[in-house]
Amino acid sequence: MCRYAMSGPYKDIYACFNCRKSFKQVSRHDLSPEVVAQLEYKCPQCATSMVSMGQDFQAPKQNDTKQWTKVMMLYRHGFTYHNCGCGAGYRPADLRELSDFLEQQEAGKASEGKRLLQRLTS
Repeated sequence: MCRYAMSGPYKDIYACFNCRKSFKQVSRHDLSPEVVAQLEYKCPQCATSMVSMGQDFQAPKQNDTKQWTKVMMLYRHGFTYHNCGCGAGYRPADLRELSDFLEQQEAGKASEGKRLLQRLTS
């Protein structure tokens, strides 16, 4: 069963790609709609807007620039760690695996006809 559905409150994890840090913040689900409409989480160190990475995000070490680059690229392609507690699914472990992962994900998004055509022509 999904652990986030069982009990709470859980804090959301936000990341600052400039500082390569993550911070836990109060979940938007625990706040009133009026507060959420005006809410913008900013990095306490550099004051840039942070991005919501999901409750299962585990930040790399601050000096691990390759892993932070991988996390940033995943985020830019729409992959975060939001889920119900059952796991965010597979994410590449290394930066060098990222391009293959993104290609596979894009191929999976294609229509059934495009996938069939790709299989027949390769």
